Amino acid sequence: MKITRLMLGAAICAANIYGTRCAAEPMDGKALFAKNCAACHQATGRGIPGAFPALAGNGFVQGPSAEVATVLLKGRGGMPDFSASLADQDIASVLSYVRGSWGNHAAPLQADEVALLRDALQVARAQDSKRGNKH
Repeated sequence: MKITRLMLGAAICAANIYGTRCAAEPMDGKALFAKNCAACHQATGRGIPGAFPALAGNGFVQGPSAEVATVLLKGRGGMPDFSASLADQDIASVLSYVRGSWGNHAAPLQADEVALLRDALQVARAQDSKRGNKH
C-alpha cells in the first residue's frame, strides 16, 4: 500500500514536471484563463479596444451558456477554436470563471453540458478525452 502511494506520488510529480495533468486534477478556471485567454482579453477581462473584446460586463458572455461555449468549441472572428486543446471540464471551468468574474453574474457551466454541445456541434475532442478520460 505504501509503495503504491509512493508510485502514485512519483507519477503525479512526473506529470507536473512534463506539463501534463491527470483528469482527477483539472486546472481551475482562473489558471486556464491566464494560460489561454489573458494574452488577448487581458487578466482584467477588459480586452484591448479595437482588437479583442472585453469580457468584463459583456452581455454575450453572461448570456446563454451554449452560445458562449460554442465560441470556444468552434472559434469566432479572430478567436481560435479550443475544441482540440481543451477538455470539456476545462472549457466548463474557464467559462464558469469568466461568467462569474469582473462583475459578471452568470451561471457556471458543467462539463456534461459542454460534452453534449460538443457532440451536437460534431467538433474535435481534446487530447485528454482521446486518452480515455471522461470529459
